[in-house]
Amino acid sequence: MFTRIVEVTAKAGGSHELANTIREKVLPILQKQNGFVDEIVLVSETEPGRVVAQSFWNKQEDAERYQNKAFKTVREAIDPMIEGEPLVRTFSVHHSTLHKIAAGKAA
Repeated sequence: MFTRIVEVTAKAGGSHELANTIREKVLPILQKQNGFVDEIVLVSETEPGRVVAQSFWNKQEDAERYQNKAFKTVREAIDPMIEGEPLVRTFSVHHSTLHKIAAGKAA
């Protein structure tokens, strides 16, 4: 399993609005992508405006395909609500109790 972590800073006072937009506009896009597994959105209680979205993918290739094809549409949906550029990081998932996987095992 593979994960993409996208960190953004919402414009002043807009972190919950941004999280709602991710749920309402971005999640439907993700759910149409091959290899998409799940999405978790976190809103910081200590860093004003900080929102982190973590998506899970069956394989790295699935996440890369999404990055190259559909992420542009996602950016267009969230750009008016964020300051600066999103920070995108990727990882192989070592293990997860939620997703019932172990290191090296493809979902």
